[in-house]
Amino acid sequence: MSIYLFRLARWAFRRRRLVLAVWILAAGAAIILAVVGGGKTDDTFTVPGTESQRATNLLKEKLPALSGGQTQIVFATHGDTKVTDPSYKAGIETAIGKLKTVPQVGLVSDPFESKAISKNGNVALGSVQFDSQPTDVKESTLDAVKAAVVPARDAGVQVEYSGSVYPGWQMKVSEVPEIVGILVAFLILTITFGAFVAAGLPILTAIIGIAVTIMSISALASVMTIASTSTTVATMLGLSCGIDYGLFILARHRNNLLTGMTIEDSVALAAGTAGSSVVFAGLTVIIALCGLSVVGIPFLTVMGLAAAGAVLIALLIALTLMPAMLGFAGNKVAKFISTPLRPGHPEDVARTAATEPERTFGAAWGRFVVRFRVPLLIGGIALLGVCALPATQMELGLPSGSSKPKDDTARKAYDLTTDNFGPGFNGALLVIADGVPDAADAAPIAAELGKTPGVVSAVPMAARNELAVIRVIPSTGPNDQDTTDLVNRIRDDRATIEGNSGAKIMVGGNTASNIDVSSKLSSALPVFLIVVVGLAFVLLTLAFRTILIPIKSIVGFLLSVAAAFGAQVAMFQWGWGEDLFGIPPSETISFLPVIMLAIIFGLSSDYEVFVVSRIKEEFTKSGDAVQAVERGTGLAARVVTAAALIMCSIFVAFMFTDDPTVKAIGFSFAVGVVLDAFVVRLTLVPAFMAIARAKIWYHPQWFGRYVPDFDIEGDRLQHQFATGSIAQTADTGPAASRST
Repeated sequence: MSIYLFRLARWAFRRRRLVLAVWILAAGAAIILAVVGGGKTDDTFTVPGTESQRATNLLKEKLPALSGGQTQIVFATHGDTKVTDPSYKAGIETAIGKLKTVPQVGLVSDPFESKAISKNGNVALGSVQFDSQPTDVKESTLDAVKAAVVPARDAGVQVEYSGSVYPGWQMKVSEVPEIVGILVAFLILTITFGAFVAAGLPILTAIIGIAVTIMSISALASVMTIASTSTTVATMLGLSCGIDYGLFILARHRNNLLTGMTIEDSVALAAGTAGSSVVFAGLTVIIALCGLSVVGIPFLTVMGLAAAGAVLIALLIALTLMPAMLGFAGNKVAKFISTPLRPGHPEDVARTAATEPERTFGAAWGRFVVRFRVPLLIGGIALLGVCALPATQMELGLPSGSSKPKDDTARKAYDLTTDNFGPGFNGALLVIADGVPDAADAAPIAAELGKTPGVVSAVPMAARNELAVIRVIPSTGPNDQDTTDLVNRIRDDRATIEGNSGAKIMVGGNTASNIDVSSKLSSALPVFLIVVVGLAFVLLTLAFRTILIPIKSIVGFLLSVAAAFGAQVAMFQWGWGEDLFGIPPSETISFLPVIMLAIIFGLSSDYEVFVVSRIKEEFTKSGDAVQAVERGTGLAARVVTAAALIMCSIFVAFMFTDDPTVKAIGFSFAVGVVLDAFVVRLTLVPAFMAIARAKIWYHPQWFGRYVPDFDIEGDRLQHQFATGSIAQTADTGPAASRST
């Protein structure tokens, strides 16, 4: 592989104008398709085959007015005033009348007719049922809803919204996190390389890759359903991996330059050596993300494929556009910043790293780890174990109004409803009775549902085409375990509830759908883990031609991801980070664990490949396993540290958005990367390898005969390059300038 990458990089270097033009055209084409297509992402979570989805499909068929999204409108007064006071009541009734005329609205519930008035008279609950799914409700419709309640607001009534769709509910993707992440990455790279051009190249190539990725996702959103978080995750990974992959090749290239190599040979050799590690690291991330498809949930499948596409583009750009850009940059990547306080210091550091790597801080860290390998191994495992303890109390759920910031309308509506009616009114269940001749025949079923423990009320809403809908109010909130138990209880006791009516009931609605999604994710998690770890085990075994390295990598990943789970539970579920992040304690987002497993596993394999490949390269040269650990860790430490800090900074930047889901994702990824890079890959991995010594590289003779050697360390390439034989197999096209 290393020889093929060497040839590819030399070809891209010599035809750098063509390569740059192709990528710019690709970005331009993606932008045009996105603009013309006008696609928009959404936040609808559906799980085909679940009972709640079957209930939705039946409603679409027989009672479409109740099949779409729903908004609960909370009308509130304060103090001694009541919503039933004439002036307030008149404003609310006018608003209800206007809501009934809004396009796409199928049914409006009048709180005075349904007697949805709190005991203290301060709060009234109305609802708007749309005949379209949340993603299909037009923005103009929501604007009309907002305009319709103006009479109530003018009368002095507080109006708040909650439910599956309401004005301003869709997540607005902000560019601020990307900008902040890029600025921090530039600062880290400037410190790492001591040169502006070297710091800017990985960022420039990553931005081009992100432009292609995000615009392609937007274009695809016009013909398929793509969740908003797919764009966020793809941006996180595309930007961080794009910078990291470019960084590894650039760092190797600059070291080659500082040892006196020509620019063209340096670029090609860097891509052939570091590029091989980049390929295997990228493939591991892509496999982990594509593994989300086995979960069987469409929005997760699309999210995984979108993120995998982002990583694939980052990989292709690192192997083609980066060599081309290095051709344009020439010797400028080795022109250092001159600081008045320490003139020449960045150049001294760079030349020391290239020519005397044993004098660097990374080399000192490698010696430290090898010397104290046993206590560091025990201490590191203990640290990760303690961090993982909160994960044993993880509770899964999907975001509700309770997880929103206190100034969000959904949070205000949730609190007003809970305080005045009870938490169950925030998550009503829709029980669908199929085979009911008319509304009167639904009354016995509603009465039976009302007797079920955990039910506050059960009231028939509508009946048509032999289908009745009964609104069931639980005594507990939408994310409460007791509500999940209630849904399961109704489903288990459906024969008793149906009685002799001849009807067949199903439990649906947004709350039941969220419960079904969480259940499906929990049951799919073990299968996903086995598939992804199994595929990655095969890939890493082929890469390093030994079984112990993949096993060690997987164990390290399990430790770091468990610790990241624990940190996430402590911060967001226990509420340790409420003051810091402004998010109240809430359940762990049900799809977060499976996404974390995919992404952290992929990223941990990145660092595993980068560190272990340098150690193996040194072992191949010297044959001394312990010395190879010292030198390899030292050579990899500086670049891996910079890469991890960049990736972490990009994830942290996304924590400063307003969406609690994105905050939780950003925090979890950042913690996972830090723990895996610094505790596992730069400490536990070299410590264990120093203990295992040469046994870590053992493989049976038959393995060596039948399994191909991909030479990710570039040993054969470097040998051919040193003897001059690679020139005979390299591209023989027009020679390019060797310097700028």
